[in-house]
Amino acid sequence: MKFLTFLGTVRNSTPPNPPRLGLRVARACVAQLHQGDVSVELIEPLDFDLGLIFKPHFAYAQGKAPAQLQALADKIAAADGYVMVSPEYNHSLSPALAHLLNHFGSSLFSYKPSAIVTYSAGQWGGVRAAVGMRSFLSELGCLPVSAMIHVPKAHEVFAEDGNFLASVDAERWTSYFARSFAQLTWWASAAKNQRDAIDPHKLAPAFKRDPSQRNSPAS
Repeated sequence: MKFLTFLGTVRNSTPPNPPRLGLRVARACVAQLHQGDVSVELIEPLDFDLGLIFKPHFAYAQGKAPAQLQALADKIAAADGYVMVSPEYNHSLSPALAHLLNHFGSSLFSYKPSAIVTYSAGQWGGVRAAVGMRSFLSELGCLPVSAMIHVPKAHEVFAEDGNFLASVDAERWTSYFARSFAQLTWWASAAKNQRDAIDPHKLAPAFKRDPSQRNSPAS
């Protein structure tokens, strides 16, 4: 199975100190999830020039989307599940993560699971951001599994390469991550088997024209 881990920050300055704290967490997610037949790719938002004017992938004529945007759309469509890594901004998910994900229609994400991972340099681990992420990811169609991961004081847990620091109980942290990722891989396998048996997009075609397609007949 194939998974994408989305890093939800583009900030490369202090605070927090050290900078790019989320990259450590995302690298840890990749390492913890990349087991056996599971492949994981880290999606780094700094790798994408999305410009100042918002134009999502689905707004371009077929075959006319920018190469970077099309390449990521293809990866999203091919993936079996997603890990969303976010800090907390104003009790919500990071603007960088929302901006990146909003470039793609729910038809690319739908009928696949996701896992929520939040972090902070302080004591709360970004947990309040996770509350809003549930509804956001559900609207994208990649329903989050129930077990979430929250990492307070992430700089005291992970080294820059995503490995656990010697000062922490690596076995307990590994078990903590494993609970969420076991749910993620189980649901991803189940969903993949069902998608292979029955194409869900034929049962419930995606809305790709305009928002009015969601309206009830009485509207």
